[in-house]
Amino acid sequence: MFALKTSKGRRAAFLLALLILCSCNPFAQTKNEKTFRVNLSTEPPSLDWSLATDHVSFNVIANLMVGLTEFDKSLKPAPVVAKSWDVLEGGKKIIFHLRDDVTWSDGQKVGAHDFEYSWKRLLNPKTASEYAYILFDLVNAEAYNQGKITDDSLVGVKAKDDFTLEVRLNHPASYFIAVTTFEVTYPQRRDIVEKFGTKWTEPDNIVTNGPFLLSSWKHENEIQLKANPNYFLGKPAIERVEMAMVGEKSTALAMYERGRLDFIDNDSIPIFEKPRVTKLPGFKAVPQLRGYYYGFVIDRKPFDDVRVRKAFSLAIDRKVFPKILHGGERPASCWIPPGMLGHNTKIGLSYNPPEARRLLREAGYPDGKGFPEVTLAYNTTEDHKIVAEAIQGMWKRNLGVLVRLDNQEWKVYLKKLHNDPPHIFRLGWGADYPDPDNFMKLFTSVSGNNNTRWKNPRYDQLLELAAGEFGEKKRQRLYDEAQRILCETDLPILPLFTTTEYTILNPRFTGLELNSMARLLLRDVKRKENKLSAIRDQLK
Repeated sequence: MFALKTSKGRRAAFLLALLILCSCNPFAQTKNEKTFRVNLSTEPPSLDWSLATDHVSFNVIANLMVGLTEFDKSLKPAPVVAKSWDVLEGGKKIIFHLRDDVTWSDGQKVGAHDFEYSWKRLLNPKTASEYAYILFDLVNAEAYNQGKITDDSLVGVKAKDDFTLEVRLNHPASYFIAVTTFEVTYPQRRDIVEKFGTKWTEPDNIVTNGPFLLSSWKHENEIQLKANPNYFLGKPAIERVEMAMVGEKSTALAMYERGRLDFIDNDSIPIFEKPRVTKLPGFKAVPQLRGYYYGFVIDRKPFDDVRVRKAFSLAIDRKVFPKILHGGERPASCWIPPGMLGHNTKIGLSYNPPEARRLLREAGYPDGKGFPEVTLAYNTTEDHKIVAEAIQGMWKRNLGVLVRLDNQEWKVYLKKLHNDPPHIFRLGWGADYPDPDNFMKLFTSVSGNNNTRWKNPRYDQLLELAAGEFGEKKRQRLYDEAQRILCETDLPILPLFTTTEYTILNPRFTGLELNSMARLLLRDVKRKENKLSAIRDQLK
């Protein structure tokens, strides 16, 4: 142990020893001690939380903004901007009582009208939000979004005064408070959005209410955040966050190991390195409420024939994925993930190549003969490529069908899905709120995130019934029936596996705890006190 009282000569020796120790430690940071560095892996498609749809965008937004509620450690909604709420009329009316000490970054107070504006902007058909359906439980919300009514005062959200928000629902919804944790429901400033239009989220324009402020955005390169000194829950310990956009996983891992990043996750860990990194200090594996699936565009031949879709599912051996990905994946033939009400391993189609060939033959393609050229598309990453090539091989081996592979950068890929989708596409889905409603609503006929073009009125009806049901056993039965339609009868998607998040945190830091929803929340991150920094402080 170093002594603290020294002569000048010994003080110089201590300084030399300190420099040597710091130079040998890749995690030592002699400058910018209160900077935390992470890798987003790619450019966020949007920081407008009415338009964002992906985890990269939401991981930035979640550090700039807070909403009515947030999840506690047990994933239960807890107050944030809302200090309390009353559930009335059997669950069809909710009154949120807001704090009066929450301010925007320009000093204005956050009020109930900011939430009313944000929710109605999300629902406004002119906004074209893919997440508008998340608020369809509100009275007249769906009709307003579809243009059947144009008077937004009829929509079931209203600021009764500066700090009271009234919400009226079509039916009781056991999960609705949890919906208000989701970023798309966060408040917005009408004056800022209307003044700057599509540029309102740029650093010079945006106003926010969260723990960090957007200080710079070098598109396709880096985002920088700085601590909000006026954050109502207290200024974060970290002064600055640097968010890199390094898409090459091996490069990102090397940056971490050289001390140039302080936190990485699955998006920064190459598959072949996963066994090794599990032994690194700061490593954690967190099972996720997240599914990985392939979707069919069912209004295109040959996948307009359900026999073909079933054949493609039956030809996949899902047990392969944990072996080739090495990341704690769990094979899945049903859609609702483990750890969530409605999960049922008995639902879905199991690996059965003879039955797959029979169905393909019945559909008019014996041994794959005459099968048209089809494309499987995925966004460019190593693991997606490995999965696609493995499945391509299974379809060739078990069905005699050769599927062409196509990969694209994330933003281009998302645009392609909406404008000119391929026959088969890869996507994942992580919980926005930990309820089966969130997973199952993805494929309703009104969902802006349903890229399959599949619609089934019975499926929609079952989800509506389940939404208004508070009894878990009855909800389970309703979701079982809906999942059988989704994963067995109609099969617009192929569930493949659920995921585990691998994370590595620089041992110099604490306070970053990913849960099963994998939000990157940085407000509690702080540098650990250690002997070296204590010595350095003493020697200043």
